[in-house]
Formats: sequence, structure tokens, C-alpha cells
Amino acid sequence: MSETDVFDRLGLTEYEQTALVELMTLGRTTAPNLAEAAGIPKARVYGVLDSLADEGYVKIIPGRPKHYQPHDPASILDRAKENRRQELESFVQDVDADREAFLDEFQPRFEAAGEDITATEELFYVVDVGDPSERETRRIYREASDRICILSKGFEYFDTVEPALLDALDRGVEVQVLLLHPDLLSTDERGRQAAVVDRLADHDVAVRYSTEQLPWRGTFADPTFSYEGGEAILLVQEDDVPNHLRQAAITENGAFVAGLGRFFDLTWQYESEGAAVRDGT
Repeated sequence: MSETDVFDRLGLTEYEQTALVELMTLGRTTAPNLAEAAGIPKARVYGVLDSLADEGYVKIIPGRPKHYQPHDPASILDRAKENRRQELESFVQDVDADREAFLDEFQPRFEAAGEDITATEELFYVVDVGDPSERETRRIYREASDRICILSKGFEYFDTVEPALLDALDRGVEVQVLLLHPDLLSTDERGRQAAVVDRLADHDVAVRYSTEQLPWRGTFADPTFSYEGGEAILLVQEDDVPNHLRQAAITENGAFVAGLGRFFDLTWQYESEGAAVRDGT
């Protein structure tokens, strides 16, 4: 991960990123000195520094002239987390405060839109592949109560969903991961897959390799042949379509999720090999 990735997550502007990097290089300094060193217009530098101070990343030291000093990197990250936590708490409080009025206004409209709203529900809805699909995947992990089944080429997105998956394991949810067999992957893909498999093994997650191509990728949770629950997110395999142009389908249809569960179980039992075979061991 680059420093730019971290700063982007902190929500810093380009000038704020530049100023903070330069401050951590210079240490304590004045606004004019920082503007010259960092190439920030003098008309902008005070506003940039005040914003960083408001976020708790920079200390303002009174004097003539004032000096500015960065907090240490660990403190900056801790403060960023605390800022976001407070923002979330404030957001939740605001939503809760408006909840009754919102429901009073819009629940009657929603109910009046159709006598039986369930009759118009779609089998699927779609989200873009990338952050939106990973966000939905994490939600499915968090809401799973019994079993999570994962179909993937190499589980390349494991880093982005690991905390939610570990939380599911801590709740006692059974997790099974079915990956494409290493023999069907390129050398680079095989190496990335092996690294993920090793990390899954650290958490005692059951992993097998499909010996045949997988027609789709995704996650489904809590399949039941009573068709009373379950949810899935999946995308079909389209090697010629770049990820940013692809969409993932989400369904809460119990019968469809049960069918996915049946496909998974049959592939797991009859068309897969244990992870221990990957290096001839």
C-alpha cells in the first residue's frame, strides 16, 4: 500500500497530503516556510494547516509567527479512526432522531404503491464489481448465521473481506472455500492463490480446488432446502470483460440459493481436490 492510499483513506486533499508529508519531513516550521518547501500557494497554506489541525493531525504552536508541528504517524492514524468513529456515531444519532418522522411520511406511500409489494420483487439486483460488490460480500458474511460458501478463482479480494470473514468464524459459522485448481491458473495467479490459501489455513478454513472450470464466482450464505432463507452474490466468468465494466448479481431467493448450495456441494464432493495436493504434498 502506498502513502497515497493511506492519505486517500484519511480524506485529505492534494494540498493537505503535500503539507502533511512536508511537515513530517521538516518537523516544526512556519506557514511561509512550509508553503515555499511544499510548493503550496501562500494564500492557501493557512487554510490547509488549519484543516489539518482541526482533524488533529497537526499542532498549532502560538507565537509570532505561529509554528506548526505534525503529530507522530501512529497518532495521526489513531486520530483518523477516532474522527471517523465520532462521525459514524453522529450519523447514527441523526438518523435515529429523524426515523419516526421519515417512517410516518414515507411508509404509507410505500405501502400504497402496491397491494402486494412482494409480488413485484425481482429475482436479482445488481451492483458494480469492485468496492460495491466487496461491500455487499462483507455484509453477507456479517449476516450469515450457519454457513458461508465461497467460489473464487484465487480469492484475490481476500484482504478486503478478511475481517468480516474472521468475525463470521468467531461466531461459529462454517466457512468453505472452493478455488480453481492451480493447474488451470497462470504462474502469477498460482502464486497469489497459494498465498491466500496459506492465510486461510492459518484460520482453519476448509479449502478445496475445483478440477473443472467454475462457471461463476461469488459467495452464498445459509442455503436451505426449505427455501426459507439464504442470500448470494455472484458474477459469471467473463475473462474478456474488465472488472470495472462488470456487475455482480445479488439474490435473496431461497430456492436459487439452495440450488447454488447443491452445485457447491456436488462440486466439493466429486469434482475437487484437497488443498494439500497443490505442491505435490
